[in-house]
Amino acid sequence: MESTKPEIVFLSLGSNVGDREKNLRAAIAALPKFGVGIKKVSSIYETEPVDLFEQPWFLNCVVEGETTVPPLALLKELRGLERRMGSKKLVARGPRLIDLDILVYGRQTINSPELQVPHPRMHLRRFVLAPLSEIAPNLKHPAWSGTAAQLLATTDDKSAVKKISGDLRVRSQ
Repeated sequence: MESTKPEIVFLSLGSNVGDREKNLRAAIAALPKFGVGIKKVSSIYETEPVDLFEQPWFLNCVVEGETTVPPLALLKELRGLERRMGSKKLVARGPRLIDLDILVYGRQTINSPELQVPHPRMHLRRFVLAPLSEIAPNLKHPAWSGTAAQLLATTDDKSAVKKISGDLRVRSQ
């Protein structure tokens, strides 16, 4: 079931297994097949692991998209894309080939066992806030105390986040 009015969504992508950049590019290229029209893509950031430290560093980015796919259906599509790409979440917050999270879905606030929007820990994660602030510094959700850029400036997360590439845009054939 699709709604008629497209919603702006922000998705976080991360990879720390295999060819990390290739994994991000493949996931971004696949998003339109799952109902997400890509509007903007952040730079790639290399980031140190948070929560579970004994694992390889991640590459992360954020995509701004537009979709008519309802939030829970979109989450199921993203989980299906992760599986099709071969990602296995063997350990919570552990290594993964690709991880896709819904950060923001329009102005909606969703709090269900399957999905929480806006993402409940994004304000604690520099690896999400840096790429989000790059492409949408003035983004403000009703549940936040400030804009994306303000959240980045005030986060307590001091983990290493380094911009390594600015060109993740998917090229049309």
